[in-house]
Amino acid sequence: MSASTPDPTGRPLAEGPHDPEHDPTASYALEPEYVEALTRRILATSGETAEVRSPINGAPLAHIPQSTEDDVVEAFARARRAQEAWARTSLEHRSAIMLRLHDLVLDRQDEILDLIVWESGKARKHAFDEPMHIALTARYYGRTAHEHLDTKRKLGVVPGLTRVEVNRVPKGVVGIISPWNYPFTMALCDGLPALLAGNAVVAKPDAQTMLSALLGAQLLEEAGFPKDLWQVVAGPGSRVGTSVIGKADYICFTGSTATGKKVAAGCAERLIGCSLELGGKNPMLVLRDADVERAAEGAVRASFSNAGQLCVSMERLFVADQVYDRFVERFVARTEAMTLGATLDWGNDMGSLISQDQLDTVVRHVDDAVAKGARVLCGGKARPDLGPFYFEPTILEGVTPEMTCFGEETFGPVISLYRFHDEADAVARANDGEYGLNASIYSRDGARARDLARQVKCGTVNINEAFGATFASIDSPMGGMRESGMGRRQGSEGIHRYTESQSVGTQRLLRFAPMLGMSDEQYAGVMTANLRLMKKLGRA
Repeated sequence: MSASTPDPTGRPLAEGPHDPEHDPTASYALEPEYVEALTRRILATSGETAEVRSPINGAPLAHIPQSTEDDVVEAFARARRAQEAWARTSLEHRSAIMLRLHDLVLDRQDEILDLIVWESGKARKHAFDEPMHIALTARYYGRTAHEHLDTKRKLGVVPGLTRVEVNRVPKGVVGIISPWNYPFTMALCDGLPALLAGNAVVAKPDAQTMLSALLGAQLLEEAGFPKDLWQVVAGPGSRVGTSVIGKADYICFTGSTATGKKVAAGCAERLIGCSLELGGKNPMLVLRDADVERAAEGAVRASFSNAGQLCVSMERLFVADQVYDRFVERFVARTEAMTLGATLDWGNDMGSLISQDQLDTVVRHVDDAVAKGARVLCGGKARPDLGPFYFEPTILEGVTPEMTCFGEETFGPVISLYRFHDEADAVARANDGEYGLNASIYSRDGARARDLARQVKCGTVNINEAFGATFASIDSPMGGMRESGMGRRQGSEGIHRYTESQSVGTQRLLRFAPMLGMSDEQYAGVMTANLRLMKKLGRA
């Protein structure tokens, strides 16, 4: 694996793209005025701050103001006032703002990418996925608002005399608790359909990546969403997150399965709905007829995008006997050719882990596997020469059930290889465990692969692709089965979760009681005859 030289320019975000004439001795830093403008968006009166450092080089990025319980109360009060007015606006108005956001995100993507890389340490090409995903989401919901939210006519019980309509009524104020691994897209993508449906949002982004989420909030306002419609609070999940759950009308959470269970319990206590996108131990299957070169290229992206810190990335790779040796040779070669680096510029194939805790988990999993007999085919070491939390992309062989990384999510650049002979056995092994988020199947026979996909217990399955085919197709639902979550983002499910369905029935002439001198018994006879007639006519 090659390493690029750390970028010494410290590109000030307010100055835009990199200036090659900039002083090469300058240190990494964000302009204080820029940071202050972003952090003013947090509703926080405690006077306390929490320092955030860049995983690229450990340098301080910002001091994030911390919210109190009273701040959360005030955030919901402001959001509720704004939501009442917002819910009365037309879908055309909301859609127009959504489409302006699409353009704004694309116009400002260099600034967005800089900030994401600063905060998360990921490679710039992986950071690019975030504004792209938000633009896709904004455009999709902006264009399909009427399809999802218009009042729909339904069959009435008596043809011609019973008119039934279903309205989509906004929940009210949605609480969104977003993670650090995709700090811009995860902060915004779930909230956009909530806004389009007529809701307000109180957002609690992860403490490690607040600035990217705050830039997202700023862009929402610049696009034309009312100022108080999107509130941001900051602080420990045990205090601020719990308070958000205690006041919201619906919760959207993305994070670990362990925390997700606590969120679900808190929502159940209040009888409010929630959607949860949680952990995974995602499998990739390379079938005997797969294009080996294509599968090896896909496996690199599937395993090492964002240093493996991606909920839908692969951690278990099952390869058919017939292609195993050729695939492993190409997969290892492609992995060894990756460029690692701590820069804000294009050119790196993989960046840093987010924190010392994440690095410790990866090191523990790899060391445990090696100590118990696993073989390291590539990588396997931390790289402090690149940055404080860098770890090489790592391929393991011979991983067995007693090893921690066999069944526990690593959430880092580590993947385990397994050989299989029988496809039914491979599917059974892929389905082993309690997770079920994402899977990938490589085969030249698309129809056969799609048939096999129906047997895989995952919410999304990608054929001849790692995760992008489903995740970037906003019209399709995305979410997990089993302990990988509940509910779905994207598509109609991704917006309907933020609404209450309200049925309105209008009855003409006939009432549902005896009339015209009928007795109860005669009325029952007439209705019974009507039921039989409707069946003969093919009525639903």
